[in-house]
Amino acid sequence: MDDLQSVVERFESSAEHVIKTKALIYRNLLRESTHLDGGNFTEIHPDDLRRLFAEYDRCFFGTGIHRALRDTPLQFSLSKRMTSAAGRTIRSSRPGHPGGVRYEIRVSAFLLFQCFTRDDHRAIEASGIACGDRLEALQIVMEHELIHLIEWILWSKTKCSKPRFQSIASRFFAHRSHTHQLITPDEQARVKFGVRPGDRVGFRFDNADYTGTVARITKRATVLVRSERGVRFSDGKKYIKFYVPVQQLEVLRNVTAGLQGEERS
Repeated sequence: MDDLQSVVERFESSAEHVIKTKALIYRNLLRESTHLDGGNFTEIHPDDLRRLFAEYDRCFFGTGIHRALRDTPLQFSLSKRMTSAAGRTIRSSRPGHPGGVRYEIRVSAFLLFQCFTRDDHRAIEASGIACGDRLEALQIVMEHELIHLIEWILWSKTKCSKPRFQSIASRFFAHRSHTHQLITPDEQARVKFGVRPGDRVGFRFDNADYTGTVARITKRATVLVRSERGVRFSDGKKYIKFYVPVQQLEVLRNVTAGLQGEERS
């Protein structure tokens, strides 16, 4: 652990070295993976995350992360449900086991596959760096999560908005921000369909017309429809939740006041 902390605190590198090392990792992963079929891969497996972690640990930290973990478990997973965060590093308790904790690095496969398509309305960036394809974006997500893991191991707390995190991200990987900038469903709904949380919308369901308010947007829009048959919310009113594909919503302008959101037949 002392070795890892020494590397983390003293590391300095040129932008050219960072670019070359990341390009080497990119090539190595494509060569070794049995799932990735190119930079804009159409399939990915948790083993690819494991290989990517090992490459970064070897090339940037001299396997210091692996040695600092010792017998502490580190797992990798892909999520189809993460629609805003590109990655998460999770620390959980393991009573009765060495170290008493386990770690998991989870990456949003959903966001990766939503980007780098013909429907992209802008260039894709992650941590302030332009990404040419999904693998480059995945690398930057992994870099970000590696720093979370290192801070957990060395200091038992981590926060990417803090100076220490941003110093490590800048010195090791030339990151210029601590957010991913991938295209989220919320952004896509706003740009492509003009739908935002808070909008009054109309939609059709089971041959009936409804009016409601968009509460949030993930894979689908959560629309709250006023109804006495619904559940009471914190505003004291009752609503039924509908989960509606964004493309099926019509944004209503100049809606008159009153009991908007009741079912219309």
